Amino acid sequence: MALTGDASALDDEPLPVVVAELANGRTAELVWRNDLGGLTFRVDDEFVKWNPRRTGIDLERERVRLDWIADRHPAPRVRAWGADEEAQWLVTAAVPGGHAVGDMWRARRSDAIAAIATGLRAIHAISIEDFPTAWEAEAWAGRAPSALGPRPPIDGPVLVHGDACAPNTLIDESGEWTGNVDFGDLGVGDRWADLAVASLSLDWNFGDGHQREFFDAYGVEPDHERIRYYRGLWHLES
Repeated sequence: MALTGDASALDDEPLPVVVAELANGRTAELVWRNDLGGLTFRVDDEFVKWNPRRTGIDLERERVRLDWIADRHPAPRVRAWGADEEAQWLVTAAVPGGHAVGDMWRARRSDAIAAIATGLRAIHAISIEDFPTAWEAEAWAGRAPSALGPRPPIDGPVLVHGDACAPNTLIDESGEWTGNVDFGDLGVGDRWADLAVASLSLDWNFGDGHQREFFDAYGVEPDHERIRYYRGLWHLES
């Protein structure tokens, strides 16, 4: 599961050697740093994710899921990947648009919320007929820890993004949804696993008071039992 982070500079840290090699003289701009030390760089029309093994994030999980979804949804296409004793890395083509967060989208909150809902509807509409069954057990959204009590009956099942926080929706300057990123927790399960997390992330990115607008944009009435359950599961798994 992706973690919160920022795009702070490397400061005195050296550029990872493999990132410098992949850039091959081009500028590697740091665009994201997660809380465990994983770094994402933009190099021309590509993104390079670099994750030290100590983070516990497995980029191979995301790579195979990106390959699966590539012809089904506007998502990053894998161009290269690799690993060594220190880290894993993943190179993907840029998808048009930018993250649906930040000052621009706080000022145009309704556009961002509509785009987030549109992207999730598109993901949830993808056929799961040939989704690899082995991946289903790896996704947090399918787990049922006893600490949360009985899991509500699944509303679906559908394809679940698994990390539906606002920054993982892409949006262009006109306000149109253009795609999604960060598919490492893609799985099959209840749409409310995504809806619960996406609506919660609005509080973090836009402030309180916008969840009703999100559910209206998606086209559902809030299911408070499922929202409670999947937010609890999210916090246990993150």
